[in-house]
Amino acid sequence: MLFVFLMAGAMWALGAMLGAPHRLRWLMIGLLWLGIVLVHVALPEGAPLRVATGGSVEPWLLLGGFGVLVAVYGQGVKRLRGRASKGEVPVQTGSFSDTELERYARHIVLHDVGGPGQKALKNARVLVVGAGGLGAPALIYLGAAGVGTIGVIDDDVVDLSNLHRQVIHRDEDIGLPKVHSAAAAVVAQNPHVVMRPYQRRLTDEIAVELFADYDIILDGTDNFETRYLVNRAAVEAGKPLISGALAQWEGQISVFDPAHGAPCYQCIFPQAPEPGLAPSCAEAGVMGPLPGVIGAMMAGEAIKLITGAGAPLRGAMLIYDSLYADVRRIKLKPAPDCPVCANAQRGADAA
Repeated sequence: MLFVFLMAGAMWALGAMLGAPHRLRWLMIGLLWLGIVLVHVALPEGAPLRVATGGSVEPWLLLGGFGVLVAVYGQGVKRLRGRASKGEVPVQTGSFSDTELERYARHIVLHDVGGPGQKALKNARVLVVGAGGLGAPALIYLGAAGVGTIGVIDDDVVDLSNLHRQVIHRDEDIGLPKVHSAAAAVVAQNPHVVMRPYQRRLTDEIAVELFADYDIILDGTDNFETRYLVNRAAVEAGKPLISGALAQWEGQISVFDPAHGAPCYQCIFPQAPEPGLAPSCAEAGVMGPLPGVIGAMMAGEAIKLITGAGAPLRGAMLIYDSLYADVRRIKLKPAPDCPVCANAQRGADAA
């Protein structure tokens, strides 16, 4: 088999020396492959030529199939870029560079996203509250997906104890503000997005005004005081809130959106638990990859909300138990007497 590969390399090099186009060189290699397959089909087992070329036709058929897949994918990307440049793909001409078209190619060809969905992602503005365990994977995947403007607010700095789960930060970032470390990592992964880092604690004084600048809010915080604050501000600003939470081996995620008939966070958790009943990650620990699972799902819910794809987790909560590989989904209903979102619920019912 090695001899065949050397022959193919020699044919490619000879074609390059003669100035033959790539298409002709691939045709020559394809004919060589076809000849080998015919040898295996026509000659009996044990024939010297069959033995010299591996003894079996199966590896050559697999290699040929792989080559066809690569060629089809390459032609697909080439046609997609050509159609986009002519305005045949449903994205606005000039809205994506050639580099962006290739970067987001698998989104653009994805059913329920396509060109319009990717354009919506580019125009979207998402705010992530917290650049820790949940915020880290959410930020990376939002940036990689091409969300055009991403804000992140956090007043904490990177600590060595963060690094086993907050994978957006590196050892050399220890001591830096988390928002700046996270922003640098997202831009390094995708320079086509705009990052807005806010190095400060979220307060009632700034929350509603800040949320008004964004389309969707992601809450990755780990204390109930901030969760209730984020919920109140999101309801007042009329923004959907994607909320995630972690506890040791278990994570949960939901989309709280009273403006569309779903409950808010306080409908489900009317009051914070007594101290010690719901310890933080710092107090009880957390399995390292768990925030990555839940944080990535939060980014996925944001993408669904932005593109209109599928069914977001409105009125539902997904609970993932990583210790026993168990996933549960429970229905959630608004509380009619909720002090935070009762008015928003009535508005949604009227609509």
